[in-house]
Amino acid sequence: MPMENKFRTHKCSDFSSETIGKRVRAAGWVENIRDHGGVVFVDLRDHYGVLQVVVHDEEKLRGICRETVVSVCGEIRKRDEETINPKISTGTIELVCDELTVLGKCKNELPFEILTSHSVKEELRLKYRFLDLRNQRVHKNIVLRSEVISFMREKMIEMGFLEIQTPILSASSPEGARDYLIPSRKHQGRFYALPQAPQIFKQLLMVSGFDKYFQIAPCFRDEDARADRSPGEFYQLDFEMAFATQEDVFDVAEKILVQTFEKFSDFEVDGAPFARFTFNEAMLRFGTDKPDLRNPLEIIDISDMFLESDFAPFRGKCVRAINVPGCAKKPKSFFEKMFKFATEIGMKGLGYFKVDENLKFNGPIDKFLNDFQRQELIKRADLKPDCVLYFIADTKQNAPIFAGQIRNEVARRMDLIEKDKFKFCFITDFPMYDLDEETGDIVFKHNPFSMPQGGLDALNGEDPLSIFAWQYDIVCNGVELSSGAVRNHNLDSLVRAFEIAGYEKEAVFEKFPALCSAFQYGAPPHAGMAPGIDRILMLLCGEENIREVVAFPMNSNAQDLLLGAPNEVSEQQLREVHIKLR
Repeated sequence: MPMENKFRTHKCSDFSSETIGKRVRAAGWVENIRDHGGVVFVDLRDHYGVLQVVVHDEEKLRGICRETVVSVCGEIRKRDEETINPKISTGTIELVCDELTVLGKCKNELPFEILTSHSVKEELRLKYRFLDLRNQRVHKNIVLRSEVISFMREKMIEMGFLEIQTPILSASSPEGARDYLIPSRKHQGRFYALPQAPQIFKQLLMVSGFDKYFQIAPCFRDEDARADRSPGEFYQLDFEMAFATQEDVFDVAEKILVQTFEKFSDFEVDGAPFARFTFNEAMLRFGTDKPDLRNPLEIIDISDMFLESDFAPFRGKCVRAINVPGCAKKPKSFFEKMFKFATEIGMKGLGYFKVDENLKFNGPIDKFLNDFQRQELIKRADLKPDCVLYFIADTKQNAPIFAGQIRNEVARRMDLIEKDKFKFCFITDFPMYDLDEETGDIVFKHNPFSMPQGGLDALNGEDPLSIFAWQYDIVCNGVELSSGAVRNHNLDSLVRAFEIAGYEKEAVFEKFPALCSAFQYGAPPHAGMAPGIDRILMLLCGEENIREVVAFPMNSNAQDLLLGAPNEVSEQQLREVHIKLR
């Protein structure tokens, strides 16, 4: 829709054959200047598109450089056939300038070229993020972010969810990551914390009688950055339902994710129902609880075949195998590179053999096998001619993880991963507890507020490590998009669950006073989850780094290079909040 004011009558994308012959005004940034001797062509860019401006009087452009903000007035005319640009929506017309006004000057030297900012070091891009965001690719990512969030909000409301905002200033609680702490001015020696998630608040909303809650929730965690994790701040589509089961949550998640991915991507989207794997099944078949189902390779457990093997590296170990079809004729360098990769991730080696057209084995592992083992491998691994069987042997903890990394790497090198496709799955039945690798103590494996399968009876059993929880993740193309759980709404079982993880009853009441109080006044069963907005956008935009879909991200070292955070504050500010630096 035209937006007429003193700066512009139209957006740069609004011009078409219908505006030919009309006197108009456009405003934007000078993206490019091309001097053809006697006539100068200017590419004018705004949020909506690019318009070619023709300037016959070069004096009008005196002192104007790229990225200067201008308002241009003149007549729209049709371009000559040989100058038509089919790559832009306004490629058949141009504006002949008779009046040009500078609205915002720009330095002659830019820190980097806008059109190629992606090739610049990230530190420089983030320092001048306002310039980087002018890059069409980056700009489109942020526009898409807005559209995706608006769409999700609309769909959640259609499904009967009520949008409720929960506090940002909250209390510190042990939820798995470091809190960001805020000192109190009024209460000396006490601190607020930024919420790691709206976890407690959304559970309190269910106790308060609300039936379906959601919000686009900011979450704050002081943890190290990764390609798929922002340091400091990220956003979730957080939702919770009263009187709900795991199946109710899955139904909502499938609807919102399928509709979102189908609307905002041209890729093929696996619809509902999503594939489901228990945590233990995923670790066995894929070597990870974040499997990429576009990879057709699967892992099998053959440990029982080598309990009393003559081959020392396999004897008594956890042994996994991966059948890779079509790999036997690969050159020697392929196997050497796979061996190098294996050693780089910490493996002591990588055994394999090739299978020929007669199902005969050829490779360094074959001589250590007996006839029974050969026949078992043909049957269990479904071996066919021209395949390679890789072996991974290590401890029970390491072998599945190593096998998962080999599965991913060999599929990548074989180009087996499906392109232009989104494949979802649920990972269910996580262990309630795990052993801390450093201390050997029992710790929560997943969300500590989850309902244990078997309830209080299970928590009072003999082996906490045998307890499974009503916990689940959503994974898409190897990226964990969401975690969730059926919540532990029973106070006795909640206290007992934390006691097993090393918290005294008094500590539970001290750390979670509101939740413990609320559960004494009639708490309904409730469940929910929180798909990550940033990771969803990473997939939709085809980006490898989460910072590409955030308007003003921190760098990998948790610094805001644009505003200079974290920065020093004055002594007076410190005194007001009763802080003395050590």
